[in-house]
Amino acid sequence: MFGIGMQELIIIAIIALIIVGPKKLPDLAKTLGKGFSEFKKATEGITDDLKETLKEDKKQDDDGWKDSLLMKKPDAEETKIDSSDKISPKQ
Repeated sequence: MFGIGMQELIIIAIIALIIVGPKKLPDLAKTLGKGFSEFKKATEGITDDLKETLKEDKKQDDDGWKDSLLMKKPDAEETKIDSSDKISPKQ
């Protein structure tokens, strides 16, 4: 957990016990636990929202690509050359 071994955790617990005191330490631990769980829920919510937004954007990009001129087949009328469109020789 965060690169902290068992010895470091014991030292941190002893220092916290000395600073906060034995009566307030359980309340502090409970408050920290709730804070971390709230933070985890918030980050998961943001991650889910970002994934959903990216999926919607990708779908819109795919639909736009399909409708672009590169993917569109030319109409038969556009490809026909009228006899009136012939180029006259220069004089």
